[in-house]
Amino acid sequence: MKALSCAVALTLAGAANAAPDAGERAQALVAKMTQDEKLRLVFGYFGAEFNGTVPPKEAIPATAGYIHGVPRLNIPPQWQTDAGLGVASQPAPSPRARTSLPSGLATASTWNPRLAYEAGAMIGREARLSGHNVMLGGSVNLMREPRNGRNFEYAGEDPLLAGVMTGEQVRGIQSNQVIGTVKHFAFNDQETNRTTIDVKIGEAAGRMSDLLALQIAIERGNPGSVMCSYNLVNGVYACENDWLLNKVLKQDWGFRGYVMSDWGAVHSTIPAANGGLDQQSGWPFDKSPYFGPALKEAVNNGHVPAARLDDMAQRILWAMFAHGVMDAPPPVVEPEKIDFAAHAQVSRQAAEEGIVLLKNAGDLLPLAAGVRSIAIIGGHADVAVISGGGAAQVHPQGGSAVKGEGPKSFPGPIVWLPSSPKDALAARTKARITYHDGKSAEGAKRAAAGADIAIVFATQWTAESIDTPSLSLPERQDALIAAVAGANRRTIVVLETGGPVTMPWLDKVSAVLAAWYPGTAGGEAIARVLSGEVNPSGRLAATFPASEAQLPRPKIDGDPSSKEGRFRTDYDIEGAAVGYKWYERTKKKPLFAFGHGLSYTTFAYGDLQAREEGGKVIVEFTVTNTGRRAGHAVPQVYAGSHTGKWEAPRRLAGWDKVLLQPGERKAVSVTVDPRILSVYDAAAGRWMRSSGDIEFTLGGASDATAARAVLGMK
Repeated sequence: MKALSCAVALTLAGAANAAPDAGERAQALVAKMTQDEKLRLVFGYFGAEFNGTVPPKEAIPATAGYIHGVPRLNIPPQWQTDAGLGVASQPAPSPRARTSLPSGLATASTWNPRLAYEAGAMIGREARLSGHNVMLGGSVNLMREPRNGRNFEYAGEDPLLAGVMTGEQVRGIQSNQVIGTVKHFAFNDQETNRTTIDVKIGEAAGRMSDLLALQIAIERGNPGSVMCSYNLVNGVYACENDWLLNKVLKQDWGFRGYVMSDWGAVHSTIPAANGGLDQQSGWPFDKSPYFGPALKEAVNNGHVPAARLDDMAQRILWAMFAHGVMDAPPPVVEPEKIDFAAHAQVSRQAAEEGIVLLKNAGDLLPLAAGVRSIAIIGGHADVAVISGGGAAQVHPQGGSAVKGEGPKSFPGPIVWLPSSPKDALAARTKARITYHDGKSAEGAKRAAAGADIAIVFATQWTAESIDTPSLSLPERQDALIAAVAGANRRTIVVLETGGPVTMPWLDKVSAVLAAWYPGTAGGEAIARVLSGEVNPSGRLAATFPASEAQLPRPKIDGDPSSKEGRFRTDYDIEGAAVGYKWYERTKKKPLFAFGHGLSYTTFAYGDLQAREEGGKVIVEFTVTNTGRRAGHAVPQVYAGSHTGKWEAPRRLAGWDKVLLQPGERKAVSVTVDPRILSVYDAAAGRWMRSSGDIEFTLGGASDATAARAVLGMK
């Protein structure tokens, strides 16, 4: 094994390029501040009424948070907004309406970093025009638990893909003089007992999985802030975890910004401040205003060093300087300047590129011009597409297209975005289209039997604070699909879900689309893919298990009925072998593999070569469109060590997304991140590069290898 330089962790050079004097300016400003002024910067309020507590009058109503500025020194307040899918609104009689991106899992399934940046830039623009200068996105928790209710906010199961895609979104957000936030730090991979669950994981496994995803996102996005999570990690709350916040994040990775808490994730004053938390967020979600008078007393008594308070304030000011918040005029609430039509097109493109064609028997899709009649069934597809619930909820113009569904209180109700797949498809076909709500299986069967093609829209609402009880579709939709497929063998299923689901009816239907939560223009995006106006190019950012029995934890640890009980979950079961790595290590065959996705054309991959040059490993290959129409290939390179010391047989080492015309052939080059070819040595405190042979495989999915090449490593 060969030790890697500490430079592998990559200093945040982007910050130096963007604002070379941000650190010096922050330090000079802190020197002018009184103790009370510093304390103002480290204590945040919720932006809406909560438990009888009223937010400061300067807060924007129904928003995530507010932190006082220091007018004497021209330090503006921090106006915070949720989240990673758009400008969210807290519950209110008239919630603000903004553009919703498709789910984070959908954006990750585009495998298109440029698009992730543009999506982030769009919601960042809307945040600033809504009066905000801090946005609580993006989100990058790995999908260890496919039943996690917040998987729709995140970016899948692989640390390289998730880190790159989330980092690019954060870069886009911050291009608007808005501070972005990488969250949740760390191992907040389930919602069941999320505030009391204690995650057990070894350092090496953590560094090569969840922490690597967060590290890459931070390197790529250079966020102003990182949000620590609710859960405990190896017995210590994440928001007072010295190892996580001080050792890993600030010391090893050189993070210069500030750590804010999740809303309600603080449990102390002295341990939290000394453990690395820089700002308590969202009072009164916590039991006490820990960073209020108690922190002042702790500093005066020396329990929290005065230098630590200086560091807290300086980190916050560094972020404000580095990302233009200090130098830009304070944001003004100007929603009339939002170009909603243009922003809907950004959302639509993300949805289109993220839709994954899972099955297409007999090339039923795209829909043929000669189709005479189509029965659309279920999912409120006559009027809307579904969205996920909780703090990331973005409300549509005109309100929810379907009202009264889901919980009446947080994280509900269910919000249906008014974008009709039925109407969008009707505009693209001459076929007669009928709609059945799917509430009666018998009625749906009759509707399907009388049509050339049946399209079932199956939905699954997931939300913050709750996990799904199983991977099955809710409300007897599996039985509905089976009944429709029994009446019409030309049945297509469109899945609008928060993550993977099981499909006991898969062999009975002709085609399946994973549309995720497709956002503001989701109905049009789905119709454009079904009709062939768009060639699907999404690839799965997460494995679809065949059943819960295949998971490292067939049953989620904890007790959903308990609000106070302490529980433990053991992530050392799989360690760093998350997702497809677990399936390959245990030789389990999933329903659909990571990276899987079909196209309306075909591709060939070849000429694979790997070489080491200047300390870098470069993999080169060719991709050819062997079909009859233009389409995007997503060639994926995986690396495997012959030493057997990795957590799994293979790791994703790189990819590209390539548009090819029929018959066109392109050469592609991928530079491999050194950490992908290494293991983390916890005793030595560094990455150690593997020696011996590395086998690189190339193909269109993790289970579809088309070429192999071996590189000897010294």
